[in-house]
Amino acid sequence: MLRFAILSHDYPSLHWDFLLENGDKCRTWRLLNAPDATSGEMSAEEIADHRLFYLDYEGPVSGQRGSVTRWDAGTFEWLRNEADHCLVLLDGHRWHGRVHLRREQGAMWVCRRDA
Repeated sequence: MLRFAILSHDYPSLHWDFLLENGDKCRTWRLLNAPDATSGEMSAEEIADHRLFYLDYEGPVSGQRGSVTRWDAGTFEWLRNEADHCLVLLDGHRWHGRVHLRREQGAMWVCRRDA
């Protein structure tokens, strides 16, 4: 199974990095709202792919870019993996079920989780 992680990242301001294993890297989005245990929509921004290393990492980030703490992790299945739309089925400690990521404009996305 493929792995995912949601990391709390405190730099430059508090946000959450949502990483989905995709080959030898992770497709990554910055969640701009706090992920919680309920379903709903949140704003997201697609950011540069992250190394697989970050699926297991907690601690300081190089270049004095704050630190990360694992908020959730688990396995997932790609149901759709396209440039402007992703659909995954997650099995994490906090997040379970389908998550839709849809590009709205530029780097801005909507992340909707169906609990």
